[in-house]
Order: sequence, then structure tokens, then C-alpha cells
Amino acid sequence: MTGNTAPASSLDPAVAARLKRSADGLIPAIAQQYDTGEVLMLGWMDDEALHRTLTTGRCTYWSRSRGEYWVKGDTSGHVQHVKSVALDCDKDALLVKVDQVGAACHTGDRTCFDADVLPLGK
Repeated sequence: MTGNTAPASSLDPAVAARLKRSADGLIPAIAQQYDTGEVLMLGWMDDEALHRTLTTGRCTYWSRSRGEYWVKGDTSGHVQHVKSVALDCDKDALLVKVDQVGAACHTGDRTCFDADVLPLGK
């Protein structure tokens, strides 16, 4: 991954072999509220972030802007407790079902997808 100086990942090699990553080694991870289906946010994971997410029960993402890992809620208290992780049929995106505590969006909104709804044509 470009700019990542993290140690080699501990992700299960059988899982890692199934992932189709972007050129910079990342895979998009959609966070969804497990019981309501509400789409909360989109983050990015590399192999190590996915490993941490699978083994700790807390969502860990790779911050492209800061160039570091971040565990959702460590600074805000708005934690994502992982209920399940699924790979899509093309193996290039993850769906992480979570129990979201508080806001998912860094703006303080519950979801990142409710503030700027685009108009549909007629």
C-alpha cells in the first residue's frame, strides 16, 4: 500500500488470497447497522485493518488522509461493534454489519449519507 509502513499483516492467508484490492492495496468497507439495515459510512481497509476488525470485534480502518490506522470510536466514543463481515461477489468490497454507538459520520450525523441527497430526474 502506498505510504504504508505498517508491519506485514496477520490476516489469514486464505482470506487475503480472496481479496481484490485497489492499486494502493485497499478495499472499500461499507458499515451498516446490523438490525435496521441503515447504511452508516464507507471506510477503507487493507489486510491488517481487516485482520484487526475480524479479531478485535471493533472496526479498524486505514485513513488515506492521515496515512494511519484508526479504530472507529477511539477518540469520539462512537464505537462500531462488529456483528459480521461479508465479502461481495466480486471480492472487491466488504460489508461490515455493526452495532453503531452514537454517530457514524465525522460531522456528528448518524450516517454519512443523509446530509446531501441528490435530486432525481423525472
